[in-house]
Amino acid sequence: MIPVSSATLDTSTQIQASEIGESWQKLLSDGFRSASQLLDYLSIDSASLPYRLDMQTPFRTKVTRHFADLIDPANPYDPILLQVLPLIDECLEVADFTADPLQEDHFQVLPGLIHKYRNRVLIIAHQACAIHCRYCFRRHFPYSEARLSESALTDIENYISKHPEINEVIFSGGDPLSLSDPALKALLQRFDKLAQINTLRVHSRTPVVLPQRLSPALIEAVKSLQSRVVLVTHINHPQELSPQLTQALKPLAAAGVLLLNQTVLLKHINDCSTTLSQLSEKLFACGILPYYLHSLDPVSGAAHFDVSESDAQSIWNDMQANLSGYLLPRLVREIPEKASKTWINKQRVSK
Repeated sequence: MIPVSSATLDTSTQIQASEIGESWQKLLSDGFRSASQLLDYLSIDSASLPYRLDMQTPFRTKVTRHFADLIDPANPYDPILLQVLPLIDECLEVADFTADPLQEDHFQVLPGLIHKYRNRVLIIAHQACAIHCRYCFRRHFPYSEARLSESALTDIENYISKHPEINEVIFSGGDPLSLSDPALKALLQRFDKLAQINTLRVHSRTPVVLPQRLSPALIEAVKSLQSRVVLVTHINHPQELSPQLTQALKPLAAAGVLLLNQTVLLKHINDCSTTLSQLSEKLFACGILPYYLHSLDPVSGAAHFDVSESDAQSIWNDMQANLSGYLLPRLVREIPEKASKTWINKQRVSK
């Protein structure tokens, strides 16, 4: 056997990680940037669809090839397709659906820093996302005003230090996993070093739409942290849980990352107790615990996805009858000015 030096092994690991890193960025850039591109790829004639599209929307289409490959092109009501196609319904003005449904502008205490709940703050880590979900509550967010310059990051550190009640930092966006591995590692380590912080939480849709993003370099970055790390995935339908995602999550779980999931309740996509129960079971099989089932945030352009609160409660009650307690997500609504998320599943609804 020819001995291999540790330096050789390190170099090999670095090359492998670099290649994978370049791979996910290339895959991201190869995604679809218009509804026409996506439909052409799926061989779908827009004229054959039973609904009208808005091809001029300023909230442009963005879909990875991986996510597109999970779509059944023979089904115009495919639950993944409906999440990414811009329907003409987005042009409708609906009362109480606004550009800033959670009034985040009121809670943005510094550029890129939202402090709404007492013990935790949220950092807008990156303005870009690997996918544009049509119901996104930040589809109108002024990301240009929340960019994290070096001085902005210093201001955020100082703010946290002046608020000793803060013990958790949440990274959101956009999507924090849109950052390169070195940039994300530097950001995580920057707040990990603050003595008062014991938990770093990353909210991301990227693993679902681009599993290759969970690179070896990202895993190593997580292992270097002292704080507990939580990854909250955003998965709405069992169809989104691909074999590639299942495999990509295993190293994260082995590294000690707590995997949770939040789902948005969406009309014609997952507003069915059977579908959501299947999702919970499939999440658990992948090592992910169901965390929140969110009622839709009333953002302008997304009213056609809304499910009434009474229907949501009825769906949740049926889930409760079919699932073990640890597989039952909390049914919640986020209401501005409230000190926590509002549970809307406290009592069973009579049928």
